[in-house]
Amino acid sequence: MKTRPLQPAQRFTVAVIGGGFTGLSTALHLREAGVDVAIVEAMEPGWGASGRNNGQVIPTLSRPDPEDIIAKHGAVGERFVSLLRDSASTLFDVARRYKIEAEQEQAGWVQPVHSPGRIRIAERRVRQWSKFGAPVELLSRAQVADMTGSDAWFGGFWNKTGGHINPLALARGLARAVLGLGGRIYARSPVASFERVNGRWVVKTAKGEISGRALVVATNAYSGEFSKSLVPEIAREVMPVLSWQMATQPLSDNVRKTIIPGRQAMSDTHGELYFARYDARNRLVTGGAVLGPGNKVERIKAVVTERLQRLWPQIGEVSFDYVWNGYVGMTADFLPRIHRLGPDAYGWTGCNGRAVALTIPLGNELSKAVRGVPESELALPFTEPVPFMAHGLLRKIAPWMLVLYRRRDAQELMKGDRFELLRWAEYFLASRHQR
Repeated sequence: MKTRPLQPAQRFTVAVIGGGFTGLSTALHLREAGVDVAIVEAMEPGWGASGRNNGQVIPTLSRPDPEDIIAKHGAVGERFVSLLRDSASTLFDVARRYKIEAEQEQAGWVQPVHSPGRIRIAERRVRQWSKFGAPVELLSRAQVADMTGSDAWFGGFWNKTGGHINPLALARGLARAVLGLGGRIYARSPVASFERVNGRWVVKTAKGEISGRALVVATNAYSGEFSKSLVPEIAREVMPVLSWQMATQPLSDNVRKTIIPGRQAMSDTHGELYFARYDARNRLVTGGAVLGPGNKVERIKAVVTERLQRLWPQIGEVSFDYVWNGYVGMTADFLPRIHRLGPDAYGWTGCNGRAVALTIPLGNELSKAVRGVPESELALPFTEPVPFMAHGLLRKIAPWMLVLYRRRDAQELMKGDRFELLRWAEYFLASRHQR
């Protein structure tokens, strides 16, 4: 894969800022349509959130369900729901089409519920997504135990089109595909600013500039990390939250067959999320969050080790081959924000932990927008930017929401214990009555 730093002035039909999944998908679909395009990337393709996430391919949003999306956005919301429904399959289809080797496994995605009360979430999601033709299924507690190899959960649901990939390998594969189709990628070229001059969008870096008739800004959670003035209104409407990822040493075949034996991607309903999937060498790829100062790598290892041994005692001693982190772009309502930035210019942010599947079809929609497809045919629910008040202060406070999430999780589990006790009491009384 040959990328290059940006040289003095270059002209293209479309300029894309950001070489993550969205920017790469946008450029790939533009090249498929024969449109001249160049990506300008601050570091290397996949360096940001696209290459640093857990690699779960999840065809939903994190909290809003179809009815929430349609209530907010109407007809375009329905088109966006359809895009989400097919998003995982779209990603796997693109990977197959371009022979991208990213350890992809379309084994499904399961969301177990961590308390009895949370089964209502699974029931609601199955009901709503079924209306739109998604291959979802409600799971009993026993079914989830069989699927995960743990009795820690109380049921859940799964979507058969989901799965997992190696995210950095996918980003690099997409970059090779863009270059193979004749697109340009200018790496190690942080964009300082862009402006509209004589009907063209001029994108400026310290070493050069490019211009395009159209512009796509695809910087997501890293929108304010290299230049505070690049897209300040977008940078301030997303809260970059650091997420830690880690991969265990490869599990033995005997142990692996008892932990998520079907190799689905798994992420549950805890506020402090429990999640895991396998890589091609049978490492369990998981992660978590950690607060405060000190050696965060060692602390997150200890936290996640205790969790894994609690969920799956059969795992035994746990050691980690790799630990890394990256930002997740969170919005106040957990919905992505898609914007018009001016004539033939578009941008978006707010993956809310669902970027992997979402960004591939989203890039296709953005490519259609810059090619002039009517807005009535696009699955792009445009909004105006709504920045967080006191963004800088909130960014410092946001990680401490973990304390609240842990407290809520504990309270729900206590309620669950009381629910279980009541259920067994009713069973005991009923048994005595039958005698």
